[in-house]
Amino acid sequence: MLRVERIFEADGIKDELDAYNPMIPDGSNWKATFMIEFTDVNERQRALGRLVDIEDCVWAQVKGFEKVWAIADEDLERQTQDKTSAVHFLRFELTSDMAKAVKSGAAINAGIEHENYSCQVAPVPVNIRISLAEDID
Repeated sequence: MLRVERIFEADGIKDELDAYNPMIPDGSNWKATFMIEFTDVNERQRALGRLVDIEDCVWAQVKGFEKVWAIADEDLERQTQDKTSAVHFLRFELTSDMAKAVKSGAAINAGIEHENYSCQVAPVPVNIRISLAEDID
């Protein structure tokens, strides 16, 4: 982000670090940026109106365990009652048994279960599973 936004001053670098450091997984969780993207502005506005609360409908699941529902937008409220935001910050808190299973190679599924949008990735690709395993202690 520093390069993209051409931030080179110490105060600007500190501001960026303060903004993005909370998004780094800290041992027992995964963190993700969830972005809803539509190139057409009008289509995007309609979709965001239909997808209120979608950020609370995102899940990850380690094989053999219950789904872990995202804890969304801990930094600030990102939606109104009329529309959701196009960007949400999610945290998936794992139990120690889930973390051990992931480290041992357990499959991971992920999905969204919202009344106006649902999808599932089962299982997530191996390269992503390996990367997610590296993010936890």
